[in-house]
Amino acid sequence: MRSLLRAATAGAVTVTAVLACGTAHATPPGPGVSGRVLFQTTIGDTDYTLREVTIPAGQATGWHYHDGPLRGYVKQGTLSHFDSTCASDGVYTQGSTISEPAGSDYVHIGRNLGSTPLVLDVLYVLPHGSPFSQDAPNPGCAFE
Repeated sequence: MRSLLRAATAGAVTVTAVLACGTAHATPPGPGVSGRVLFQTTIGDTDYTLREVTIPAGQATGWHYHDGPLRGYVKQGTLSHFDSTCASDGVYTQGSTISEPAGSDYVHIGRNLGSTPLVLDVLYVLPHGSPFSQDAPNPGCAFE
């Protein structure tokens, strides 16, 4: 009985270890990345939120997607934007605007490759109660 229990336990540990190694992990935002709500309202089933997002030099948002579209304005710095193929899909300098579509098929990351803080004003148009973003695993890019 004991050997059967040991074998079952060893098998469970092996399965757990294999599953843990094969699991993709979400990538959190870099240290110091912050956001503060400037304005928020709900109309019908849609939340409209204006946030100021700050990304320190050398940091990134982490891989993510949004449940609704968003529009952004670069107040300061430069946003380097990458899609899930690891390709740059835009570099946005001060005064530029950016639009991001909704959905899990648009996983992306925003990076501040500059030497000064990046400051964005972002309008989120989300289904009521949705988070600002949904974490996603790194799709295999050499950078975070």
